[in-house]
Amino acid sequence: MDTEHIQRTFVDYFEERGHRRITGSTLLPPPGDPVLFTTAGMHPLTPYLEGRPHPLGTRLVNVQRCLRTTDLEEVGDATHLTVFEMLGTWSLGDYDGSTSLDWGYGLLTEGLGIDPGLLHATVHGGDDRTGPDTDSLRVWQEHGVPVEPTVDHNWWSNGPVGPCGPDSEIFLWSGDTPPRSTPTRDERWVEVWNHVMMRYRRLEDGSLVPLPRRNVDTGLGLERLASLLQGRSSVFECDVFAPWRRLVPDLWPLDEPSLRLVYDHLRSAVVVIGDRVRPAATGQGYVLRRLVRRVLTVLWRDDPSRSLGDLPLELVSLTLDHFRQGGETGDVRRLLLEEERRFGRLLERGRKVLARPRYRGPLREEDFHHLHDTHGLPRELVTGLRPHLGGS
Repeated sequence: MDTEHIQRTFVDYFEERGHRRITGSTLLPPPGDPVLFTTAGMHPLTPYLEGRPHPLGTRLVNVQRCLRTTDLEEVGDATHLTVFEMLGTWSLGDYDGSTSLDWGYGLLTEGLGIDPGLLHATVHGGDDRTGPDTDSLRVWQEHGVPVEPTVDHNWWSNGPVGPCGPDSEIFLWSGDTPPRSTPTRDERWVEVWNHVMMRYRRLEDGSLVPLPRRNVDTGLGLERLASLLQGRSSVFECDVFAPWRRLVPDLWPLDEPSLRLVYDHLRSAVVVIGDRVRPAATGQGYVLRRLVRRVLTVLWRDDPSRSLGDLPLELVSLTLDHFRQGGETGDVRRLLLEEERRFGRLLERGRKVLARPRYRGPLREEDFHHLHDTHGLPRELVTGLRPHLGGS
């Protein structure tokens, strides 16, 4: 089952249950939102979660592209991507969390054909602010799905202030043995869907006040679910990355972790450029710059002659089409090459810096920090430019 089929099945299932589809917004959050990029499908809906009536009603469904910089260091493992698509549903003061979980179970087992024996759930076990989520616990017990109450893992919030509430997470077994243990004890349980019972607003002093109405906000990672349904061991092996796996390894022979970083960061950079962000020294533009320079760091580590100009335009075009963006492939290529040249000039200056007496011996941790903070030289490139140096 490819990602397009999963997406259609998801949207159709909830439209049949009275949900209206809303258009997924760009990666850029609405004015006034403190985050640089949309990190979850709920960001554009924050005013409605806080009480404003939505023009399409109280039951909504969408497909939202998201970007999370917090996962950059984890990109390359089996489950994390920088840019990804999230399938979302919302009840704005309409049905309750129990109904949402019932429908979620139905979609996974009936709509997508997942064996119920491969599912596990977690629920909020209660803390000093709120009691245990007994309603969600009851739903899973009635469906015969193993459920694990937690304290720290099942509370969702939109930053230090804003809408929040207990959540119930649904996990799918990815191991090659019969399911065992629990999600907090075995990483082969992969989280695919989170149902948030968004009932509170957290204030600046940390206190909780009830929202004007009780909402339900859910988010399902499309690429992560697709990789599991397709029997793949990582998100980089699902169908959306097939063109990248076909074209990039012959162009740039790299080890698997490096290839995954290149796939993810270049794909993410294309999407960010497609949403009209340009490289810059701060803000959203700096995130784009960091993505491109991390790719170049990997490519130039073994072969300084490699260039983003060799990236097949087919991959740029496929990415823009997949994310329903209207950018021109030539413009994307031009921006990538401009950033490549800018980074190349930085490295030339960096070589002169590294030739100074201070850096002729083994590098200390403070040297790496100084080179990065003062001269913009990442650790990977410093060690690549000075392979004979000691230090860590």
